[in-house]
Amino acid sequence: MAFDYDLDFDNINFREQPELYRVGRGEQGVLMVEPYKSEILQHGRFKTPEIAKESSEMIYQMYLDYKKDGDFVGMDMARKYLQMGYTRSRRYANYKGGRKYDEDGDVKDRDIDPEKAESAAIFEEKWIIVREDEDYLKLKKEHQKKYG
Repeated sequence: MAFDYDLDFDNINFREQPELYRVGRGEQGVLMVEPYKSEILQHGRFKTPEIAKESSEMIYQMYLDYKKDGDFVGMDMARKYLQMGYTRSRRYANYKGGRKYDEDGDVKDRDIDPEKAESAAIFEEKWIIVREDEDYLKLKKEHQKKYG
């Protein structure tokens, strides 16, 4: 089922009401679902490979903590933040300043930044571990079957 953007995100605690959460596609809702946004977002940094390593390890540890607590929504949100760390650092690796389009709306030529590319690879490694985790996949299937 698609991510429901019509919910009142300012007044829903998804830890208390996980039945309202929809996985959606990719990173949908990553900046909307509380309390996870407030818990995880502050750790999503990728300016240098060292920062990306520390950040991805922190988010991965949060994933493991949510998993230990049986909190699928937290697990999925941690997965989304790892994915976002990868996609954002990849964009900055490909385009100076992270801007893919010029002022006319045309795609700019790529200008590869090897440091940001390394940051992207660091996030990608943790993202793959999470998205292929058998426990995550089982809980995701159960959540989608139960709630949509």
